[in-house]
Amino acid sequence: MARKIRPGLPTRQQILDFIETSDQPAGKREIARAFGLKGNDKIALKQLLRDMGDEGLIDSAPGRAFHKMGGVPKVTVLRVVDVDDSGQAWAVPERWEADAPEPRLRVQERGRKGALGPGDRILARTEEKGTGFIAHPMKKLLKGSELVLGVVHKEGEGYWLRPVDKKERRELPISDKGKAEVGDLVLAEKTGRPPRLTARVTDILGDPFAPRSFSLIAIHKHGIPHEFPEGVLEEAERVATQPLGDREDLTHLPIVAIDPADARDHDDAVWAAPDDDPANAGGWKAIVAIADVSFYVRPGSALDKEARKRGNSVYFPDRVVPMLPETLSAHICSLKQGEDRAAMACHLQITKDGQIKTGRFTRAKVRIAANIAYEDAQAAIDLVEKGALIDDPGELSSSPCSLSEADLNVPPLPVPADLIETALKPLWACWRALYAAREKRAPLDLDLPERRVMLDEKGRILSVAPRERLDAHKLIEDYMIAANVAAAKALETKKAPVMYRDHEPPSREKLVALKDYLKTFEVEFALGQVIRPSTFNRIIDRVGEADFKPQIMEQILHTQTQAYYSPENHGHFGLALGSYAHFTSPIRRYADLVVHRALTRAYRLGEGGLTDQEADSMEVTGELISTLERRAMEAERETIDRYVAAYLAERVGELVDCRITGVQPFGFFATVEGLGGDGLVPVSTLGTDYFRYDEASQTLTGDDTGVSFMPGQRLRLRLAEANPVSGGLRFELPDASPAPNGTRGRRRPTARQPSGSGDRRVGRATRRKR
Repeated sequence: MARKIRPGLPTRQQILDFIETSDQPAGKREIARAFGLKGNDKIALKQLLRDMGDEGLIDSAPGRAFHKMGGVPKVTVLRVVDVDDSGQAWAVPERWEADAPEPRLRVQERGRKGALGPGDRILARTEEKGTGFIAHPMKKLLKGSELVLGVVHKEGEGYWLRPVDKKERRELPISDKGKAEVGDLVLAEKTGRPPRLTARVTDILGDPFAPRSFSLIAIHKHGIPHEFPEGVLEEAERVATQPLGDREDLTHLPIVAIDPADARDHDDAVWAAPDDDPANAGGWKAIVAIADVSFYVRPGSALDKEARKRGNSVYFPDRVVPMLPETLSAHICSLKQGEDRAAMACHLQITKDGQIKTGRFTRAKVRIAANIAYEDAQAAIDLVEKGALIDDPGELSSSPCSLSEADLNVPPLPVPADLIETALKPLWACWRALYAAREKRAPLDLDLPERRVMLDEKGRILSVAPRERLDAHKLIEDYMIAANVAAAKALETKKAPVMYRDHEPPSREKLVALKDYLKTFEVEFALGQVIRPSTFNRIIDRVGEADFKPQIMEQILHTQTQAYYSPENHGHFGLALGSYAHFTSPIRRYADLVVHRALTRAYRLGEGGLTDQEADSMEVTGELISTLERRAMEAERETIDRYVAAYLAERVGELVDCRITGVQPFGFFATVEGLGGDGLVPVSTLGTDYFRYDEASQTLTGDDTGVSFMPGQRLRLRLAEANPVSGGLRFELPDASPAPNGTRGRRRPTARQPSGSGDRRVGRATRRKR
């Protein structure tokens, strides 16, 4: 049993000591009991543990037990990933969510060494020893295959597997390649025992350089479910035919869906008009209509279980891995022009200064007037604002001269004229009020462009470029935010469960690091002030258009905490909102589906409402879908990197414009301007000068030349390597030559550096001018 400690809120160190020395998993309950905490002290402990998590001191394991950040739970499930030539087994945690790389644990087998092999799963007691961890197996669990993603190549008479993952350094001989050919991308299972560890090909994915292969690599690497069970597909076909039922009829309104031109699904549409309520003089009424997915996907159904397992849709340049079968996601739940669709309607009353006066929710039937691309909506409004549109298009046909638009030099309309008048103009007028309120609220404003990969009809890369951000994007974003806020507040008013989208303020430790970083640019940042999003916006404004503005924005981004889903409300710091939920994308996010069910139950809108069981398990669901969201983001980012590497592969050897994104003792990372994709410039390629690493300013500086490399710095680099399979890039300085053997890393006699200076000698580089 855990020992008793004197009452009183413990310090951070006391909590760490207790977690480390406890002979059982230590959760909030065990910590509170050990320190004799009750009432308000237990609430304070909860906040303290949350702060310690943000500060990187502790992490939580399944079952809500805590352990030291970067460590592993005392009892956990491990997966054996390797057995070396001596028979020593190595394992990794089956579940690992920390930012740091997953640890490899040395398995201390009680019986004959070599009894465990790759793919074995064990329940183990773990302990930290020296700089690593040891696992003591308690029970062998049902075996799971350890699959390796790699490319087949031939050496001599044998076939070998070259792993795709950069962390896998060892090639394996292939014992059974099946029908795989040299150059094929395959999934293989590790088999055998050392020293005869081999790979058996289980799946052939095809040419790793072919179009659509890059997303397949991510899908298989991250274990993203991409094929629906037959029963789920059958259920989708069945529920798609059910009648819409008794709903509010909104089919007479010109509701429009404004989406990317290449959108795979359309789950939101908007409408606005001047409000005729005298109590809201000068204000607006608006409707945000969202696909009523909860009507089709009922709690506990096969569709629901599969959607929860996926957590969200995953979007790649060449495909989407949907949360729901296409029968629903791309058809019956997609708000398509001219089709009657089931929707959850958020009715908003918006004041003339952009505040949400009232919000109510109904189940409705809608008929979308048009699906409009962002670019077309923006072009139509731009024509309106330039006065380039004829007020009455009918005037053209009634003209005695029968002049055409071309004759009058009137540009062709990207959107029908009647919809510009009845739909777009009111939407923009109402949005200007919402936008003014947003500006007054001052949410975090980081201008960090999103990369867009353009493919041709055969899946080949046409271009990689930043995605243009238009007012049309901001308009839809602000209507969605308004509906999300309304959903959260409506459920709070009804005292119903809410799946919040939480984004907590940065921890003090991160703010201290930001202060030290900004100081290197002579930008002052006071820690004593109340930190709001506007605090960071003012920093960006002070920087202006300085060359180092991009790295300041990236550092501010790294200072922020990661958003997550939870039934507990901690506000949304980045949006400067007290209550925020996700309501607007139930086709692609399970969190939104949960919110729809909660609204259905709270407003008594019929079947498909939140069940008691779902309400009781909201915390577990929030943790699960937060984890799955991070998995999707990583898979999407890696795939974009692979496309960028493939796009750059033909430019290997050329000089490219780059910007440094990060500096470490072993070198610096750079990205190609306008394209993205990080590549390393190793310190070993910097030549003969001694380089010193300063942690506070994140710079490498040469002792002899004074040449410095720092985040945000722009420079031209030679592209030395672009690997589309791994997504890796490698750069070199244009005039760099490696240091002679035996000279790198030597330290010249110098005055002794004071301890704790934060400087490290990390290499040599050639003499160059600044």
